[in-house]
Amino acid sequence: MTSPISPVFVETNLDLIGAFEGKIVCFLTPAGGLDPLARRVNKLARGVLARFSESAAFEEMKIGAVQVLDFPANIAAKAIVIVKIGRKVGAEVARNAGAEAAKAVGKSDAMLLAGANPAVAEVTQGYVLRAYEFSDHKSGEKTEQGGLTVLANKADEVEATFAARQAANEGVFMTRDLVNEPSNILTTTEFANRLVEMEKLGLKVKVLDEAELEELGMHALLGVGLGSETPTKMVVMEWNGGGDEKPFALVGKGVVFDTGGISIKPAAGMEDMTMDMGGAGVVSGVMKTLALRKAKANVVGLVGLVENMPDGKAQRPGDVVTSMKGDTIEIINTDAEGRLVLADVLWYAQKTYQPVGMINLATLTGAIIIGLGHENAGVFSNNDGLCRQFLKAANAEAEGAWRMPLGAAYDQLIKSRIADMKNTGGRAAGSVTAAQFLQRFVEPDMPWIHLDIAGVASVKTPTPLAPAGATGWGVRALDRLIADNYELADG
Repeated sequence: MTSPISPVFVETNLDLIGAFEGKIVCFLTPAGGLDPLARRVNKLARGVLARFSESAAFEEMKIGAVQVLDFPANIAAKAIVIVKIGRKVGAEVARNAGAEAAKAVGKSDAMLLAGANPAVAEVTQGYVLRAYEFSDHKSGEKTEQGGLTVLANKADEVEATFAARQAANEGVFMTRDLVNEPSNILTTTEFANRLVEMEKLGLKVKVLDEAELEELGMHALLGVGLGSETPTKMVVMEWNGGGDEKPFALVGKGVVFDTGGISIKPAAGMEDMTMDMGGAGVVSGVMKTLALRKAKANVVGLVGLVENMPDGKAQRPGDVVTSMKGDTIEIINTDAEGRLVLADVLWYAQKTYQPVGMINLATLTGAIIIGLGHENAGVFSNNDGLCRQFLKAANAEAEGAWRMPLGAAYDQLIKSRIADMKNTGGRAAGSVTAAQFLQRFVEPDMPWIHLDIAGVASVKTPTPLAPAGATGWGVRALDRLIADNYELADG
């Protein structure tokens, strides 16, 4: 698994700057002001920062943008990376500025001259999040990411503040690795094994196999995997850091590869379906984050792991399956499989843990991409309070999320002639009818959110904090949701 850079926080010392041989990252205010650290760089490099701050190029730079000055004179550094940023900026601007710096530094060692800048933790987090590369399956010699030294006033306090953010970075990197991993490597068995490894962090992990799922009556989940040689599993991860409180539940769709089954997808683009376990990847990353930062909360993460393949044994359109709840489902399209996975896992979560609230995540519908593109996940909820909590957390972490409607009228689209419901209502309101289907498996008094992350889990072009590929969207927002609303108070 890819590990994030571990920054070394050092108390501000001007004498360390001149001999550093990597790349130096320093801040200039929008007005061209230099803090004491930047002034030392300017003095050593014979006034280069002052000259640049008075140039038209600096004037045209946007807030948070960077400029690289290669091979500066009279200083050991390979380059000076100038970040245009003020002392009073929002967290998103600070994180994005750090990410821009990371892109400019590349794989060199870097020294971030933060000094007294109050946004140092956010800048550093953005740097670490952007310094990610998934290269496990590339042959040849690999170049490791360079180290990061942060010169900061009250370095011990900054490091303590950053610790929780680094735990979130670890969770994000785990999610990215899982989503980027090819399906011949990340089988359901391998996925489960990686989650069991997190027991060493203090999580309690349980893996339920097909026989146990059969005994529970989870035929909606099991039906999806009938055509695959890969065994269907459910993995339950418990973090118990909150005393006797009932847990909050996170549920993830973990379809390690989705051909569409008998309703097979077109060949073009099918290779992207290695990311159809994105919901389970996010849940896994959040659970790792909570364990690493020793969250004072009780949270249970549940993921249904399955592969959807065409085969003589595979589920067919027109079949009827019985869920763990007891409701029957007519299979109209075997490519609408993610909701079948979630239905049984959601019901199990409620009956086993009686959670105080529940959020499920899934790369569920192409329809949500048509509606929201790759900027926002779709948010469907039966509870305004929980929805507000999540949207506030997502906004704080700049993880795009947009509330979508639910309503009884949409139920007519999934009404079946021969069963309790159909697994799809067709093209019209496709993401909404999927949410309505899931709501059938949520008890009326259970605060619940369905997050459709099909557009944000993995993207073709870089985002501000990640290269192209898996983004790790949702790990930071859900961690903040738990931290802000479901943890025990100190003392």
